[in-house]
Amino acid sequence: MTTKAKTGDVVKVHYTGKLDDGTVFDSSIEREPIQYKIGDGQLIADFENAAVGMEINETKTITIPAENAYGPRLDERIIPVSLSQVPPDMELKVGDTIEVGTRDGQRLLVKVVGLDDENVILDMNHALAGEDLTFEITLVEGVETA
Repeated sequence: MTTKAKTGDVVKVHYTGKLDDGTVFDSSIEREPIQYKIGDGQLIADFENAAVGMEINETKTITIPAENAYGPRLDERIIPVSLSQVPPDMELKVGDTIEVGTRDGQRLLVKVVGLDDENVILDMNHALAGEDLTFEITLVEGVETA
């Protein structure tokens, strides 16, 4: 790889993601670094492009505004679902995170935010929706592909 990462390079980075209050929501430090091709569109664009211009072992901190990450929290994504739609052996309580299938075959993690005799109220927003995300990123490896 040339001295600085550029679009099209395959890179490996270690990262720690934090919320505005300092809470760590994810980190690769205790795992393998994440590998991706810059510009491939597999990750949040601002995160993916952060490696552009970095050199091996360089660390930088970026903040990604909510609208460029997982978007705003939307009230219309909090929906009631009839308990008749829930498998009878599934025990639900407020605060649980469960996996649900969508009509198009995707799997989503949703949070149980309410429960009564007829419905379970599900928050379909991404857990990080509405949050600005701050990442400390260290470029640990890169391969020039162009």
